[in-house]
Amino acid sequence: MSTWKIHPVYLTIIEILKEKGSTTDKELLEMLKAFYKEIGQDDLNRNLMAMEIAGLIYVSSLSRGRKLIQLRGK
Repeated sequence: MSTWKIHPVYLTIIEILKEKGSTTDKELLEMLKAFYKEIGQDDLNRNLMAMEIAGLIYVSSLSRGRKLIQLRGK
């Protein structure tokens, strides 16, 4: 049985990006696994897409299969 997390994934992503500046999707997934044991690539992509549509982050392609994630400056 899984339980609800008090801290949403998107807030954790924002905190990581504020600390690091920018990161790749693979590095971000590894950092998120420390907080959310059952998170996968599909969950990460879903959150990144919602955050990009909301204007919180930029996601750009680095190379085949790798993405660079940056926090959008205000």
